Amino acid sequence: RVVVMPGPTEWIIIGIVVVLLFGAKKLPEMARALGRSSSEFKKGLQEGSKDDEPDTAEPKAEKKADNSSE
Repeated sequence: RVVVMPGPTEWIIIGIVVVLLFGAKKLPEMARALGRSSSEFKKGLQEGSKDDEPDTAEPKAEKKADNSSE
């Protein structure tokens, strides 16, 4: 299965169709919304990976507390 990426001419045509469909005023708003949703998605991925990792910081803190009491 071969996937062919669009060339420069195809991208220009796609851009013109997008501008015609959504209008020039809506495009910056849509780009901002896309950027916000992308950053929220990345934050969610980071928070999810933190939840999946075992907490190794707590045992280290306990060891330091144990050593300081000796």
